[in-house]
Amino acid sequence: MTRLRANLSRLTPVQRNAFVACFLGWTLDAFDFFILTFCLSAVAKDFHVGTRQVAEGLFWTLAMRPVGALLFGAMAERFGRKPTLMINVVSFAVFECASAFAPTLPVFLLLRGLFGIAMGGEWGVGAALTFETLPAEGRGFFSGLLQEGYVCGNLLAALVYWLVFPHLHGTGMLTNWRVMFLIGTLPALLVFFIRAGVEESPAWLAGRGRERVKVAPTAATRSLLWKNIGTFVLLVLLMTAFTAFSHGTQDLYPTFLEKGKHFEPSTVGKIASIASVGALLGGVAFGTLSERLGRRRTIILASLLAIPMVPLWLWSHTAVMLAVGGFFMQFMVQGAWGIIPAHLNELSPSSVRAIVPGLAYQLGNLLSSRNAVFQAGLATSLFAGALQPVLGYTVGIVAVAVCLMTLACGERKGEPISLSD
Repeated sequence: MTRLRANLSRLTPVQRNAFVACFLGWTLDAFDFFILTFCLSAVAKDFHVGTRQVAEGLFWTLAMRPVGALLFGAMAERFGRKPTLMINVVSFAVFECASAFAPTLPVFLLLRGLFGIAMGGEWGVGAALTFETLPAEGRGFFSGLLQEGYVCGNLLAALVYWLVFPHLHGTGMLTNWRVMFLIGTLPALLVFFIRAGVEESPAWLAGRGRERVKVAPTAATRSLLWKNIGTFVLLVLLMTAFTAFSHGTQDLYPTFLEKGKHFEPSTVGKIASIASVGALLGGVAFGTLSERLGRRRTIILASLLAIPMVPLWLWSHTAVMLAVGGFFMQFMVQGAWGIIPAHLNELSPSSVRAIVPGLAYQLGNLLSSRNAVFQAGLATSLFAGALQPVLGYTVGIVAVAVCLMTLACGERKGEPISLSD
């Protein structure tokens, strides 16, 4: 808390408001996504299908996120970070609300794909606004804290599932999971804070707002594809490993606790909440550590430390020990992730910074988007439905992949982030 206060106290009101808006945007975006991971069984029961069919909703959300990254990233390059972020927040709240009223599974899956477009735009636009506004000093700390907005969204979803879901007994079009999705429309209120308290990125105003605002999105895309193709491909592969790391340890874990350990929803929510606290602390801790050790060394350290956590995380016999395992697993996984916002923005070409980090991130999501479906299918075909072996192998394989791709990428820690470099 002392370090948090010290770092925040160095920010001007403008810088602080920009960071808070982007942090809350990413938090609430993630909250809307993770509601489905907790409600997979309830949605499947309502539509009279298996969990695997509903898990396709996770796939479509992840698969459509690159579209959102490109669409909203191009809008942010042309019209500015602030108005694009406002449109983005309203969009994902609207599609979350619409999901609550889906009459059939196909309609539900369609709406989750549209939600994915909106979700895909938030991270890149928010990160660009943040790191073009914040000072270079302490960038690793703010990177870790910003990325853990995603974890806070998971934690918020877990808390709502724990405290609210068991008490929902609606019928008809307001069954329990539908009410959860309606709660997910509240992020739209964030727009009022962004409108009143956040200023446009000074880098965008200096480099784009006056002279280059008329540059077409296709020009930025062409620059991305041809002038920086080598860097971009490496970043996409890096983010493929990273997204498989996070989603491979998060998306089916509540289902494992319900089906494999036979815990009640309240217990599942408690364990997930404790794991999210570990993730939050890990992201900030390793993000700050990256200022000393460097981005690549810190990512590799956190990734490799996740492997010894597997037995405690999966094969413990009590809820308490599983919670401890979840805490340390997500401490390491999200510890590695905490470095990514600053790392990607430092590595990305300045002329397309609102596009490249977000698009690389979301294309990585696309390439690993069938992760949950693949894991569920593998558990059914090889392990009689048991998720433990599949989750365990996922950690070992993907942690190594993260390390290899991190080594392949460069590092520009602490270099200026502007539109003139």
